[in-house]
Amino acid sequence: MSLLPNKTIRVEYSLLGVGAVILQLMGDGDTVTSLWEKARTKASINTYEKFVSGLVLLDTIGAVHLNNGLLFKK
Repeated sequence: MSLLPNKTIRVEYSLLGVGAVILQLMGDGDTVTSLWEKARTKASINTYEKFVSGLVLLDTIGAVHLNNGLLFKK
Protein backbone atom coordinates (compact mmCIF):
# COMPACT_ATOMS: atom_id res chain seq x y z
CA MET A 1 0.00 0.00 0.00
CA SER A 2 1.36 3.39 -0.96
CA LEU A 3 1.34 6.32 1.43
CA LEU A 4 0.94 8.87 -1.35
CA PRO A 5 -0.83 8.66 -4.68
CA ASN A 6 1.24 8.22 -7.83
CA LYS A 7 0.59 7.65 -11.51
CA THR A 8 -0.80 4.15 -10.90
CA ILE A 9 -2.47 4.64 -7.49
CA ARG A 10 -5.39 7.04 -7.28
CA VAL A 11 -5.55 9.31 -4.23
CA GLU A 12 -8.53 7.51 -2.67
CA TYR A 13 -6.60 4.22 -2.71
CA SER A 14 -3.44 5.66 -1.14
CA LEU A 15 -2.99 5.57 2.61
CA LEU A 16 -3.49 9.32 2.72
CA GLY A 17 -6.82 8.92 0.92
CA VAL A 18 -7.88 6.11 3.26
CA GLY A 19 -7.19 8.41 6.21
CA ALA A 20 -9.32 11.13 4.63
CA VAL A 21 -12.23 8.70 4.17
CA ILE A 22 -11.93 7.59 7.79
CA LEU A 23 -12.01 11.21 8.99
CA GLN A 24 -15.13 11.87 6.91
CA LEU A 25 -16.91 8.86 8.39
CA MET A 26 -15.79 9.51 11.93
CA GLY A 27 -17.98 11.13 14.54
CA ASP A 28 -16.74 12.13 17.97
CA GLY A 29 -16.96 9.22 20.34
CA ASP A 30 -16.90 6.38 17.80
CA THR A 31 -15.33 3.12 18.87
CA VAL A 32 -12.88 1.41 16.54
CA THR A 33 -15.49 -1.30 15.93
CA SER A 34 -18.30 1.13 15.09
CA LEU A 35 -16.01 3.08 12.77
CA TRP A 36 -14.92 -0.17 11.06
CA GLU A 37 -18.58 -1.04 10.46
CA LYS A 38 -19.00 2.29 8.65
CA ALA A 39 -15.74 1.99 6.70
CA ARG A 40 -15.80 -1.65 5.62
CA THR A 41 -18.18 -1.02 2.71
CA LYS A 42 -16.05 1.73 1.17
CA ALA A 43 -14.20 0.53 -1.92
CA SER A 44 -11.05 2.43 -1.00
CA ILE A 45 -10.83 0.73 2.41
CA ASN A 46 -12.58 -2.69 2.21
CA THR A 47 -9.91 -4.52 4.29
CA TYR A 48 -9.20 -4.29 7.99
CA GLU A 49 -5.49 -3.93 7.26
CA LYS A 50 -6.06 -0.73 5.25
CA PHE A 51 -8.45 0.55 7.91
CA VAL A 52 -5.94 0.04 10.73
CA SER A 53 -3.12 1.50 8.64
CA GLY A 54 -5.27 4.58 8.03
CA LEU A 55 -5.96 4.91 11.76
CA VAL A 56 -2.26 4.57 12.57
CA LEU A 57 -1.46 7.31 10.06
CA LEU A 58 -4.12 9.59 11.54
CA ASP A 59 -2.81 8.96 15.06
CA THR A 60 0.79 9.55 13.95
CA ILE A 61 0.00 12.94 12.44
CA GLY A 62 -2.15 13.87 15.45
CA ALA A 63 -5.49 13.98 13.64
CA VAL A 64 -7.23 11.54 16.00
CA HIS A 65 -6.98 10.64 19.65
CA LEU A 66 -8.05 7.43 21.43
CA ASN A 67 -9.40 8.00 24.94
CA ASN A 68 -11.04 5.24 27.00
CA GLY A 69 -11.78 3.20 23.88
CA LEU A 70 -13.36 6.11 21.99
CA LEU A 71 -11.91 7.92 18.98
CA PHE A 72 -11.99 11.70 18.77
CA LYS A 73 -10.88 14.11 16.04
CA LYS A 74 -8.29 16.69 17.06
